[in-house]
Amino acid sequence: MISRYDYVLPKELIAQRPLKKRSDSRLMVVGSRIQHRHFRDIINYLRRGDVLVINESKVIPAKLLGTKATGGKIAAILTKRVGTDYEAIIKGKVHANEILGFRNFSARVISKNAGLAVLRFSPRLTDAALNRIGRMPIPPYVKAPLCKPSCYQTVYATKKGSVAAHTAGLHFTPSLLRAIERKGVKLARVCLHISFATFFPIRGSLKDHKMYPECCSIGRKDAIIINSRKARLFAVGTTTVKTLESLADSKGNVVAGSRCSDLFIYPGYKFKTRIDAMITNFHLPKSALLLLVCAYYGRARIFIAYAEAIKRKYRFYSFGDAMLLIK
Repeated sequence: MISRYDYVLPKELIAQRPLKKRSDSRLMVVGSRIQHRHFRDIINYLRRGDVLVINESKVIPAKLLGTKATGGKIAAILTKRVGTDYEAIIKGKVHANEILGFRNFSARVISKNAGLAVLRFSPRLTDAALNRIGRMPIPPYVKAPLCKPSCYQTVYATKKGSVAAHTAGLHFTPSLLRAIERKGVKLARVCLHISFATFFPIRGSLKDHKMYPECCSIGRKDAIIINSRKARLFAVGTTTVKTLESLADSKGNVVAGSRCSDLFIYPGYKFKTRIDAMITNFHLPKSALLLLVCAYYGRARIFIAYAEAIKRKYRFYSFGDAMLLIK
């Protein structure tokens, strides 16, 4: 039952802005006991020969603000390209064949199905144009204005395609990553483009819940690094875990390639990949991300850790603090 994954969070613990220095965020280390550190201390839990897997997807400025022909305001988050059209989440009531205005562009609503619409832009909306008129699609619980677009982007993001940030990776700085590599830890890169579904609530039975497909990939070189490791595997974030599980064979080896995955990981799921530790933020109640973390580490232990985090006033959600879960 999804109600078992609910908890009460004081609103003041929802982080509204990132810290000035990313690695100054707090880190709750959960293993045989709970320890309270700062994220920069993550290096002390990594050893030579370990592999740290990161998701290098980059957030696109997918949020467009516009108007309807009636003058009413509209907001659209572009979720993926469909040929020369775009699939989008529309905030506001629109109908098929309606014309929407976005600065120097107009968009016809080609189709509408529940909260999703297909938009056809005129003139054609290029990546360069989207960079000019789009905004970063920060989560709805963040009410403060974004200081700058790079605040909602990991320092290692290279492949455009996500509509939400890989938040577990927001804590890393270039200097921290260099220090980790100097210690003899290998970095492996995967890519999963995060969709709007990351914010969708789960209703009803878990076994009946359907995930929106998200495209993920692993290159041959990175698959070899992961499969040939002699030490531990650290996964940075739920998206990295989902990618590893989506592209693993029955023996737990990661197979290089790409696919669109609708994998839904919730308690009871049997992991194929041996993931020795996971770095993650604190997630929304009753969310797919919280369920994945509970599947990995156990609901009871996660909820004990969350209660401790609330007691000690950790910062929650996208711009919040982090956890290191060690098996």
